[in-house]
Amino acid sequence: MNTGVFVCSCADTCDVDLEGVREGVEDVDVVASSRLLCEDGLAAMDRVVDEYELDQLVVTAAESRCKQTFRELAAEKGLHPDAAAFVDHREGAGWVHDEPAATEKTARLLNARFAGLREEAVSRSVSREAGRSVAVVGDPETAAALADTADVTLVADGEDFADSDADLDDVTIERGRVAGVDGRYGDFEIALDSRVTEDCVGCMECVRKGPDAGVTRLPVDISLKAAAAAGDGASETTDGETAADGGTPEWVECCPTDAIDLSGVERTISADQVVYPGADRETRGGRVGFYTGPIDAGTIAAVEDLLGGVEKPKHLDLEMDVCASGESSQMGCNECVEACPHGAVERPRIDAVEFDEVACQDCGACTSACPTGATKLREPSNRRIAREVEALLEPPDSGGWLFGGNDPIGEQVVAFVCSERARRALRTYGREARSAGEDGGDADFSYHPILPVSVPCADAVGEAHAMHALAAGADGVALVGCGDECQHSGPDPKAELVERVNRAARDLGLGERATFLAPDPSDPETFAASLDEFAEAVGESPVPAGEYEATGRIADEDRPNPEFDGHGWTLESVRAILDHADPEREVIRGLTDFGRMAVSDDCALTPTCTNLCPTDAIRRREGDLQFNHQRCVDCGLCEQGCPESAIAMRDGLDLSLLPENRAAEVEDGEDPAWVTVMEGEMRECVRCGDPFASEASAEKIEGEVGDMVAGLAPDSDHSVFEYCGDCRARLLFEG
Repeated sequence: MNTGVFVCSCADTCDVDLEGVREGVEDVDVVASSRLLCEDGLAAMDRVVDEYELDQLVVTAAESRCKQTFRELAAEKGLHPDAAAFVDHREGAGWVHDEPAATEKTARLLNARFAGLREEAVSRSVSREAGRSVAVVGDPETAAALADTADVTLVADGEDFADSDADLDDVTIERGRVAGVDGRYGDFEIALDSRVTEDCVGCMECVRKGPDAGVTRLPVDISLKAAAAAGDGASETTDGETAADGGTPEWVECCPTDAIDLSGVERTISADQVVYPGADRETRGGRVGFYTGPIDAGTIAAVEDLLGGVEKPKHLDLEMDVCASGESSQMGCNECVEACPHGAVERPRIDAVEFDEVACQDCGACTSACPTGATKLREPSNRRIAREVEALLEPPDSGGWLFGGNDPIGEQVVAFVCSERARRALRTYGREARSAGEDGGDADFSYHPILPVSVPCADAVGEAHAMHALAAGADGVALVGCGDECQHSGPDPKAELVERVNRAARDLGLGERATFLAPDPSDPETFAASLDEFAEAVGESPVPAGEYEATGRIADEDRPNPEFDGHGWTLESVRAILDHADPEREVIRGLTDFGRMAVSDDCALTPTCTNLCPTDAIRRREGDLQFNHQRCVDCGLCEQGCPESAIAMRDGLDLSLLPENRAAEVEDGEDPAWVTVMEGEMRECVRCGDPFASEASAEKIEGEVGDMVAGLAPDSDHSVFEYCGDCRARLLFEG
């Protein structure tokens, strides 16, 4: 594929040196620039596309109109509709940094964009059929607005719609208050609690005789306060008399169908979608087809778009063969279930997890939490992110050649930027900084020139991403998210991750090098001050930039995990860091994707743990129990399933257990990746001589069932427990 890069200064309104950017872009077929590319330079751009037979265009453009112009040019040249890719050189560079930094940063952003495009995933989609039923809770106006296109049920939730101005002729109205909402798009169930049964005929007698505001008219139902009062025998009759203690008020007794049940009636209704303006964040859970307030025209349009079914991009690549969620009715790793804020991952049974890809909202939380690579984001993939990070980082003495060799970037801070509110906040900063400048001059506002990598959400970033950035030579790693405005995980979703990464970085001898920032669009100064303070504090990393290209794997031919899985990628990055750092500890804390096994004397060397381990990190050799630390993802299955409760697992990467650090300790021919955690002796069959069980296991089994099988082989000089399975069968059936 032939790729051309095109650079613009937006009529010199952007502090970017075009020549400097051209010199800084690498590996593409041609780099061209223009003072106003979308106008004066468009014809020349057309000619360059033809001359170099370009298939892919990477363009500095921030304005929607300009982007559309370049897309139309690509279409006119017969290129793929997505052949034009863009880099923000204004709001993210030229308007918030000085010219040297903006120039250098723009060149690196173009290099990273090109590197990412080479790893771009092929588009895939997922779909689900659904009906046209919509349940609207307590909002008659929204119910009326949807009635023309959907089968709408309006849930009263304690409200009275008798005086509503909304046209509810085509709306089914259900009494009751919402007790809970379960299910997913296409199959929601709403639990309702009311004080009137379905036997109600709407005669209004209870409304007429009941206490003021105690009984609703449309639909007929009884308020919780009125029901409680009536149950206490304290409600008034229409004559102003109070029912006798323990009696039933007249307005309850008057129902001709006995439809009033003060103790409450529970029932469930179904719907394909739910509009629940009053639901809190926890109730909604980010589920597709579930909408909370405020409700506007966009909400109505979204509901209508999902009527009948949905087809959407496929966000995940799943390889469940390497999943460590469980085995043999034992629960193991639960990271993806706990991480998903949208109810898109669940356990259909105790030893397995299941993904609802239609419900997936592309936040990436499950993928960053998964240690084995069973679930990974398709776009951006971990490989793509790695290549973009590596393209952004350069040796300090290589930058800023145009400016006398000084490095205009300074501390190289890789920033994983949420593509939602955080990205928009940074764009707002750039626009405000530009508008604050006098006579088109430099604005007062600026911040440290971070090196951004776009991610769907801060939740998509895990310890593997952070450790890779440090291994690639980043001086610091910033997670730039939405803070308390995050639609996925709420405030500071990565505070715990930042703490763990800093702990690991300290143990590795790097010092603290990670932070979380939540840019507030209305407070750019606080963001700039926090970022500048962080960049100044981290200083230069001892790990050089520009020397490391991740493979996303570890050297283990028998390990089936895909490349760039969390565990393998992290371990590869740590090894790269250790080439340049002096660790302060043998056990690196904070890395939860690694487990350390301790086995007590209670171990009977049964094969349970070896059978349960999903990463083949446990094996038995000549009666010994052996453990492979670089394979273990600390799923806990061995500890959970051990019948003797002899196994205790702790997280953390133990450098002393890695094969490169054990090579001198083992004899020739032994694999240094394996360490013996329990020594045992094998019992040999008295007939054939083959070893068939550990002495500890055989003794345990004999102790538990020996009395029950005593006398099975009276003519034998040996116990049946001294024979292997085959010889035992011959002994019993052949003599």
